Amino acid sequence: MGGDFAPSALVEGSVRAARELAQVEKLFLVGDEKAIKKELARLGDIPPKIEIRHCTEVVSMTESPATAVRRKKDSSISRSVDLVKRGEADALFSAGSTGAQVAASQLKLRNLEGVERPAIAAVIPSPVKPFVLIDAGANPDCTPKMLLQFAVMGAVYAKEIMGCKGEPGIGLMSNGEEDEKGNALTKETFPLLKKSELNFLGNIEGHDLFEGEVDVVLCDGFVGNVILKTCENVAHAMKVWMVQSFTATPFRKIGALILSGAAKELKKRIDPSAHGGMPLLGVNGVSIIGHGGSNATAVFNGIRYAAEAVRHDINHLIIDGIKKLPVAP
Repeated sequence: MGGDFAPSALVEGSVRAARELAQVEKLFLVGDEKAIKKELARLGDIPPKIEIRHCTEVVSMTESPATAVRRKKDSSISRSVDLVKRGEADALFSAGSTGAQVAASQLKLRNLEGVERPAIAAVIPSPVKPFVLIDAGANPDCTPKMLLQFAVMGAVYAKEIMGCKGEPGIGLMSNGEEDEKGNALTKETFPLLKKSELNFLGNIEGHDLFEGEVDVVLCDGFVGNVILKTCENVAHAMKVWMVQSFTATPFRKIGALILSGAAKELKKRIDPSAHGGMPLLGVNGVSIIGHGGSNATAVFNGIRYAAEAVRHDINHLIIDGIKKLPVAP
């Protein structure tokens, strides 16, 4: 029931996933049963693997996440997390309140063995290859130990889900490439990463993000969220500028028609719906956070990535990786 286009986009994307993804054995639609059935009727023949779980409450984007999770026991996000907690479902996808999903997942699923704090991993496209940005907003304040663990989580996701060849290269976000650059957090994290068995490539700066040199960009949730939202809005601004430039004169409109194929390809490459959502890594389950503006394609891909995370058993790989880390203060 969450997101700008709920429940229509959520139901449509889910039905497509049920039809096309063989690895999805059952798909629960959690929310207002009447509203869900109305959308299902619009979509025609419904796969038998879809099951509705009715609930009466919805967490709004303006509510305090922690308060909403405690008070709204019958909300769609709380009931979805409950399904994973009880083992009825292996993963969940939501396009509603990110804060509520993070709070519910942490509170009910708990952390994986050895995990200090879960982190949000965002997949960001670049001209060379996509990279994983972690943490993208779950933890504004971090310790060196947390960043060290985030590096493991990001590396597992890059290798198992993003298909990174070899050991993923990890870059620590800083204000300079030199070892001694950065704030107190990055300076204390740097030697821990060097001592680990991870493929740590050193510090990286903002202009390195889209050069394709690293597979995982490591930072605290404050910096990560700023990077994520800046990238989203730059992409949006580029699309607006292109439309303005190509429609300014009749001659440019003709040129735009000639370049329409290239424009469509560019739009496809930067379309956030291709990756569907951001996993909350480090919780005892699979929790995929969809964008509030998720369309049916984003929902389908979010479910697809959730199924892949389950199939690759990434949580056990994260636990094993964290056990190998050097002891951090």
